[in-house]
Amino acid sequence: MTAATLAHPVTAPPRRLRGGWRIVARKEFTDHIRSVRFVILVVLLALAGVASVHSASDPIRSTAEAASQTPSVFLYLFTLSPERVPAFHEFLGILGPLLGIAFGFDAVSGERSQRTLPRLVSQPIHRDEIINGKFVAGIGAIALVLACLIAAMAGYGAMRLGIGPSGADIVRLIAFYVIAVVYISLWLALSLLLSVVCRRAATAALAAIAIWLVMTLFAGLIAGVIADSAHSVNDNSSTEQVLANARTELNVRRLSPDQLYKDATGVVLNPSRQSTGIVVVDNSSSGALPSSLPLEQSLLLAWWQLVVLVAGTIVIFGAAYLAFMRQEVRA
Repeated sequence: MTAATLAHPVTAPPRRLRGGWRIVARKEFTDHIRSVRFVILVVLLALAGVASVHSASDPIRSTAEAASQTPSVFLYLFTLSPERVPAFHEFLGILGPLLGIAFGFDAVSGERSQRTLPRLVSQPIHRDEIINGKFVAGIGAIALVLACLIAAMAGYGAMRLGIGPSGADIVRLIAFYVIAVVYISLWLALSLLLSVVCRRAATAALAAIAIWLVMTLFAGLIAGVIADSAHSVNDNSSTEQVLANARTELNVRRLSPDQLYKDATGVVLNPSRQSTGIVVVDNSSSGALPSSLPLEQSLLLAWWQLVVLVAGTIVIFGAAYLAFMRQEVRA
């Protein structure tokens, strides 16, 4: 060993921990489920779910004899919307994005505003594992909320109807659960992207809520205006013109994740529904029992909506990942 080496000893670089994203995910997941926003959102979704399931159970109970001959009558608890109360899956499509927004809007901007981000990236874990862990923690919190919510609503509905779900109904509820998790994860990825891009958490939250309002509440109004501009209809319009207007409106609404989610869950939760388009084949009008599609056929009807939701989630999270990796956060 030379004198120069003794005078200036070589220090090894800090060892990076493997699986650091698990550490980040565990800490973020714990923070999520212990936060006040988690409790508020769970209570809000539970109240909306109870209202929709309770409202849907009344007409099913009043027509119990006819309903007993209907395939998968238990699933109507999640799809019926009497008395102007949205169905459960529609409620989830409207309010569910708030879960993703709440778990992601301050994931990075909150760390930056509290000046803890430089300290976090200086830990012996890879930088990309920070954002990966935050995203995984958000998905875990979403999956936990939805699992408890759907199970609770199914139990409440079974108590109201006096019947439980069949094995096929449970499988369809699981498929509905997966679609809902993917749909809300897309909003989580969007809020995470805004959290990386925006310097302040409040700005990220406002931007995410604005996009949510446009995509869910105002999408129908915007699509209707575009459809009327392309194919105006009046009292003297032909059937072809009315259908062209309706198809244009539906195609424009499908630019929103909310409509893709409703299309996919609509056929998964309703075995009698045989189309995601304007014309829905329903044999009940002919006096015969409505034909029931197996789950595989229902998934074939909804496969492209689910693929688009998954692809959108991956693309948006990929943009958040690249933006975070290119940012200077040590200063």
